[in-house]
Amino acid sequence: MLLMLFPSWALVLVLLAGLWIGMFARYGSAMFPLSLMISGGYLFAPVFQLAHHWEKAVILRLGKYHRLRGPGIFLIFPIIDRVTRFVDTRIRATDFSAEKTITMDTVPVHVDALAFWMIWDATKAILEVENFLEAVVLSAQTALRDAIGRHDLADLLAERERIGKEIQEALDRKTNPWGITILSIEFTDIVIPKELEDAMSKRAQAERERQSRVILGTAEIEISDKFVEAAKRYKDDPTALHLRGMNMIYEGIKQRGTIVLLPSGSLSSMSLGSLLDDLAQGKLPGHAGTPAQPGGSAGTPAKPAGPPAASGGPATDSQSEKDTDSKGVEI
Repeated sequence: MLLMLFPSWALVLVLLAGLWIGMFARYGSAMFPLSLMISGGYLFAPVFQLAHHWEKAVILRLGKYHRLRGPGIFLIFPIIDRVTRFVDTRIRATDFSAEKTITMDTVPVHVDALAFWMIWDATKAILEVENFLEAVVLSAQTALRDAIGRHDLADLLAERERIGKEIQEALDRKTNPWGITILSIEFTDIVIPKELEDAMSKRAQAERERQSRVILGTAEIEISDKFVEAAKRYKDDPTALHLRGMNMIYEGIKQRGTIVLLPSGSLSSMSLGSLLDDLAQGKLPGHAGTPAQPGGSAGTPAKPAGPPAASGGPATDSQSEKDTDSKGVEI
């Protein structure tokens, strides 16, 4: 168990020395064969080493680099060979942060980020740097602070991917001699002061209000252009204009179920009876060539006139109202 926790030849020698001293002090030379067998087990057990599929073992012989082994089972020479470390070559994710870093426009921010990296050369990672994990984290923090200082807050918020790419390239140039590749840098959180956050929220709200007004004005211009085009078409066709007005009134009453109040002049101009009379008398465009027959529509013989109305203004007015009402009923 001690060798599993502290795999070193020095510990093996200490255990062997303790074993021989204890055996001779208690049993004398009678336990020599057993002591010899136990000593052989202590010496040859560490010779067999096992590395997992994702691991590489760096072997030193008499303190110097000898070879790289793994994955699988491999052998080392007793006493003179030592496995300095098993290196994990899988992709790693390390979080780091830059606290209270000042941007180019003097805004203090707190940025949290993730670095995805891997060891492609275990020999360099062990021989070139003392603690490659700590070196990667400190280098990433330094590169992140440098990138924040070279950009303003707007770029930091809007162009995270580009800034992360810049940090990754700068960090990769530093870690490549260590046998380490930085795959990507991703921002996880950017914290700004509360007061500045409120101000930016108001600014964004004002910008959205401005854009909505611009869009509304553009729509009004387009609508007015369409109205002008429609007016030009209705100008030479009063019948179409009247029918359009009547259709608008009908649709408004049908869809919303409300009462529409219109001036009397509008009602008379949209009267279907007046339109039919004008059409019959040939007063509308396209029917001017059809002469109006006296006492009736075109092509219909005139009927003899009725008896003259009684003398007097009131009787005449009453008779005119009755004719108008009867005309409206007939229509």
